[in-house]
Amino acid sequence: MGNIKAEEAMRELTLMLLYLSRFAQGENFHETADFYAWKGYDFDILNELDDADYIRQGNHPSRSKSVYITESGMELAKKLLSKYGISDWKQG
Repeated sequence: MGNIKAEEAMRELTLMLLYLSRFAQGENFHETADFYAWKGYDFDILNELDDADYIRQGNHPSRSKSVYITESGMELAKKLLSKYGISDWKQG
């Protein structure tokens, strides 16, 4: 797997996350062709990242539109970029 430009990776990863977090209205998930996804990231995952001190959501997470990425979060993100062969958009 070669290097992927950050913009392309963001599009692809966002699409994958939307697909993976999809839901169907009603009870017949496997019988529908109409799926939806929330526009934001899953709150449980954000809370897990906060608990692991990779991000900080602030005093009022439900009102905040952004998160702070801690040093350990930055280090892990860089390792993940390297693992998946994604170039850092600030450097490439």
